[in-house]
Amino acid sequence: MAAVVFTIAQQKGGAGKTTIACHLAVALSDGGRKKVAVVDIDPQKSLSRWHEMREQKLGKGKNGLTLSAIGGWRTQNEVDRLKQTMDYVVIDSPPHAETEARIAVRAADLVILPVQPSPMDLWAVQPTLDLARQEKAQVVLVFNRMPPRGVLADEVTAQARALGVAIADQTLGSRVAFAASLYAGKSVGESEPSGLAAAEMAALAQELTRRAGA
Repeated sequence: MAAVVFTIAQQKGGAGKTTIACHLAVALSDGGRKKVAVVDIDPQKSLSRWHEMREQKLGKGKNGLTLSAIGGWRTQNEVDRLKQTMDYVVIDSPPHAETEARIAVRAADLVILPVQPSPMDLWAVQPTLDLARQEKAQVVLVFNRMPPRGVLADEVTAQARALGVAIADQTLGSRVAFAASLYAGKSVGESEPSGLAAAEMAALAQELTRRAGA
């Protein structure tokens, strides 16, 4: 069966796209039992740098992930190739680059749209939503750096529902562990497997896989 493809897309920078891509990829690998490829088409190449650090820490070929760092125009062909041998493909798309983002969205079984819980961040998701709808792509909004339940969380959730987009049940909290583990070339599931951040990411991976029909 061909791989399930997740594209993480957000035209606004700073939403946590690459952070989610790293942690999600490792969570999907299920301790190495699944084959996962990460595709980095973001010119900043942050995902590639994390992967390089991961190989340095864990050993080349032992990090459980396959990396493709390519130009955006090559995305579809590369994804088609990876789908033949992988279980999952996670694409980290660039902000502020509609052509490359469009190609990545078109290649996806599910588009993951990360957003921080603020009015300005919510207002900024519209271009990405419009792009996904133009490509007839299934999209789910994922709240990142979400505070505990309260007035702010309730308000932004209500505003998000008004956008008419699917919203992931699982949110990601504002936790230091998400960033700290990346410095070690790891994910939260590896650095703090019993922590809240690891539990959130594992639950999110399960939910996204289910939404993608895998």
